Amino acid sequence: MSRKEMKLDFSFNIDVFILRVVFALILVVAGYFLRPIHDNPVQSMLAAGGLGVIILFFETRVRQATLKTLIGAAAGSILGILGAVLVGFLVLHLTALPEVARTYTAIVILIFMAYVGLMVGAAKGEYLDLSALGGILSERGQKQNYKILDTSVIIDGRIADIAETRFLEGTLVIPQFVLRELQQIADSPDATKRNRGRRGLDILRRLQTNHHVNVHISETNFPDIRDVDQKLIELAKQLHARIITNDFNLNKVAQLRGVEVLNINELANALKPVVLPGETMKVFILKEGKEHNQGVAYLDDGTMVVVDNARRMIGKTIEATVTSVLQTTAGKMIFGRYSDDHRIGRGPRSGTSHR
Repeated sequence: MSRKEMKLDFSFNIDVFILRVVFALILVVAGYFLRPIHDNPVQSMLAAGGLGVIILFFETRVRQATLKTLIGAAAGSILGILGAVLVGFLVLHLTALPEVARTYTAIVILIFMAYVGLMVGAAKGEYLDLSALGGILSERGQKQNYKILDTSVIIDGRIADIAETRFLEGTLVIPQFVLRELQQIADSPDATKRNRGRRGLDILRRLQTNHHVNVHISETNFPDIRDVDQKLIELAKQLHARIITNDFNLNKVAQLRGVEVLNINELANALKPVVLPGETMKVFILKEGKEHNQGVAYLDDGTMVVVDNARRMIGKTIEATVTSVLQTTAGKMIFGRYSDDHRIGRGPRSGTSHR
């Protein structure tokens, strides 16, 4: 917490304390002048002070409750009171009990049902989805954590795997205009596009059936904007959200517009195994390289490995010594060198899964 925030918080606490003292004094003074207890000013002041302490204690406890709990408790108590009124009406008018017993029974039913409704509503309030109200109701100090999915990252499919690992927090927002674009792709006469669109719809079903992630379909649309990428950026600015994508152009445009982007490709590159110059790794030489006497191999994650002096080893698994690692925007490239001394089963023992 910054010094400015600490000063504001301290000032707020002082104001609350002053209001509580003023409230208690008003109750005590009212008790002195009104004298509701046996026309005795001292007893009335003590009773008013005790009532003020109870009210302030209840207020401090309520302040610690979440907004969902308060809404659930209020709704539950209101429903309980309404039910008690109906039952009390039947008790008062349709039973043969003495008048005092009927009144007492109606009061007990009212207190009982109001209490049960309050407790049940408070317990079930956590199941309320306040995000459906578009952020109108949000708890003080709580920042909504929205992440908007674009069409390309849904079709890519890796977002579902990431969600299943529980590394994603907050709410995944899927705009309605993205769903329409996916539907258009799935209905395309081109077989390749059609398969990609259907894959995207399958990924959305996986996300919605994942109990560890909250998926929200946003109906917000921008009819004056035709481009889907621009709509995504405007929606992200409106919700103060981040965009999850693997589209390079959307990534750059969103950053220029001040919208934070989470790029799946950057995450994948960051999770690739780290290799250092001088280490050895086992690779299968798949084809020849562009330069003289080079061989090219690929790791399981798709990383290209260019090995000098390995052209004659095409179709074989060899041990190569890493000479350098090049990180580019498209991914990582590893450069190595093959020596006749490096045979399978010989050479230094490596520590990575690919060596």
